[in-house]
Amino acid sequence: MTMSAEEKTPAVKPSRPEHVHHGPNARTFIKSLSLPFVLFLILFVLIPILFIIYYAFTDANGNFTGQAFVDFFTNTVKLNVLLISVLIGIFNTFLCLLITFPLAYLLANPKINKNYVLVMLFVMPMWINFVLRTGALRDLLTIMLGWVGSTTAEHPLLCTMIGLVVNYIPFTVLPLYSTMLKLDRSQIEAAKDLGCNPFYTFTRNIIPQAMPGLVSASMMVFMPTISSYVITDTLSEGKIMLFGNSIYLSFSYSDWNGGSFMSLIMLIIIFAVMFATRKFDRSDNGRGVGAW
Repeated sequence: MTMSAEEKTPAVKPSRPEHVHHGPNARTFIKSLSLPFVLFLILFVLIPILFIIYYAFTDANGNFTGQAFVDFFTNTVKLNVLLISVLIGIFNTFLCLLITFPLAYLLANPKINKNYVLVMLFVMPMWINFVLRTGALRDLLTIMLGWVGSTTAEHPLLCTMIGLVVNYIPFTVLPLYSTMLKLDRSQIEAAKDLGCNPFYTFTRNIIPQAMPGLVSASMMVFMPTISSYVITDTLSEGKIMLFGNSIYLSFSYSDWNGGSFMSLIMLIIIFAVMFATRKFDRSDNGRGVGAW
C-alpha cells in the first residue's frame, strides 16, 4: 500500500514563544540600578531633613527644647510674613495660570502650532541663571519707570509681582502644554455640536481634562514663590519680605535653630499641599472622566 506525499510529511507543530525567566542574578542586577538614586536620596534629601529636625528642636548647646516653636508662634512679625507669603504665592500662581493656560491651549492645537520651537521659546528663559534674569529685569524696570519719573523703590510690590510672574511663567507653560496635547478634542467638538456654549465647554470639559497639568503647574509655582528671596531683595529694594527671606536672615545671623524650625514649617506646608492635591495625580486613561 503506497502512502501519499501528505502522509509521508510529518506535521509541524507551531512553535510557541518561550517565556524568559529572570534568574536571581538578573533580578539582583535590576535592583542594583536603583542604588545610585537611593544613595542620592539618603545623602542629599534624608540626611539634610534630619539635620533640620535636629536643629529645630535643640538650642545652641545641643539640648533638646521647644523654644524655637514658641518663638515662632509668638512672633507676630514672622507669622505675618508667612501669611503675606502665602497670599503672594496664591496670587502669583493665579496670574501665571491665567496667562499661560490660553497660551498652552493654543500651542497644543495642531491647527495653530505645528512646530515645537514656539514652546521652547517660552522654556528657554529657564536655561539662564536665575540671578542674571532677575538683575536684567531690574535694570529694565528701572529704565521703564524712569520714563515716568519713578523708581523701583517707589513700587516695591508691583516690581516684585512682575519679577515673580516673569520668572515663574516658564514653569507653568511646559506642564500645561504637555497636558493640553492629550486633550480629547472629540469631546470638545461633541459638546459644541450638542449646543454647549463656550463657557460650559471650557468649565465642564476642558478644565477637568487639564486638571492634572493645572495642579502640577500650581505646585511648581506656589512653593518656590513662598521660599523665594532673590526676587524680593533685588526688585523691592528689601521692602518686601517673603518667608524665604526670613529663613535666609535667620541663617545669616547664625540663628540655626530658628531658621531650621522655619524650614521645617516650609516642609510641612509642602507635604500638606502634596497631600491635598494627590487625588489629581491620575493616569492618562482616567483623564477626562467625569468631564460631563
